[in-house]
Amino acid sequence: MHLKTPQRILVVKLATLGDVLMATPALRALRSTFPRAHIGVLTTPPSASALRGLDSFDEIVTFDKYAFDRPADALGRLPWALRLAGRLRGGGWDTLVLLHHLTTAFGIAKYAALSLGSGAARRVGLENGRGRWFLTDGALDRGFGWRHEVDYMLDVVGLLGARHPGEPHLELVIAPDDEAWAAARWSELGARDAVLLVPGSGAFSRARRWAPERFVEVGKSLRARHGLQPIVLAGLDPDEQALAGEVAAGIANAAIVPPAPSPQALGAIVRRCRLMIANDSGPVHVASAVRTPVVAIFGPSNERMWRPYPPSDRRNQVVREQLACTPCIHRGHRFGTPQGCAARTCLAILEPSSVLVAADRALASEPVLAVVR
Repeated sequence: MHLKTPQRILVVKLATLGDVLMATPALRALRSTFPRAHIGVLTTPPSASALRGLDSFDEIVTFDKYAFDRPADALGRLPWALRLAGRLRGGGWDTLVLLHHLTTAFGIAKYAALSLGSGAARRVGLENGRGRWFLTDGALDRGFGWRHEVDYMLDVVGLLGARHPGEPHLELVIAPDDEAWAAARWSELGARDAVLLVPGSGAFSRARRWAPERFVEVGKSLRARHGLQPIVLAGLDPDEQALAGEVAAGIANAAIVPPAPSPQALGAIVRRCRLMIANDSGPVHVASAVRTPVVAIFGPSNERMWRPYPPSDRRNQVVREQLACTPCIHRGHRFGTPQGCAARTCLAILEPSSVLVAADRALASEPVLAVVR
């Protein structure tokens, strides 16, 4: 029924840093398959910067989805929403690609409004039985973690016949300005053969944080076992900066990496490191994009959907304790409980020894000359 080659494609991915980076293989598949199509990306203002420099799309439209997370918010911003709808309708889109699961009733209504409001005749996305009334084509959604998020998104663009031109991987373009910032910070840190510790977890869920004293123990052990210099990443949030200070104070001579001005600048720092140890968070996917070995620590969140990509790359390691209640965030077709339980047993019982074993595996898979000095 829908055999016409897409000419104007709007890709919807309203998400944070890691989620947007995981959409880059799908964008690459679209660009490779439809080189003459005009491809637009609808994303959040903070995440738009992560796509800077990519040649897999032509246009970015921003939408603050967090200002529309509740019906009351949406009503208060109705004039702005109507202006966005007018802009989308005027874009002449013939194809809309929705890279989201359909979970909550309000979320579905929001994505349906964007999809139908775009004016696109063909609208493709993940289908779990809740999108039939506004999607024209659906890729089977068996639930969170049934497939990795990257693979789910490739399934969606596959409905259009799009295929990635090679082995799918995350993309992040580091410009000379990003490199210059990182080089200056690296010199100030006096870093060499560094392991980057990321004790924060972003604003979405603080329940994903492993105990700071465990990061201290891992940092000390990696210095003793591998001669690695521990450095600690500070986030933008004051709470995460304090957390970084706590970890750095527990490790003698551990420097703090200041918040980067862009995801690309962070990538330029990360690719200088021998290894990253991080909670489930955006920096994990930055490490994947720049091919730095990473150990991702998972507690209440779903490692099957968010683990560093590709899972087959042994530089990408995951550590978690599997309990009957895990994961409690993004389980089945439910959003779950972002703040987990009060006990957070899944992280409390995770020992540094498990992380160190994973670190050994990641370092053993590190290719020669992978580190940028």
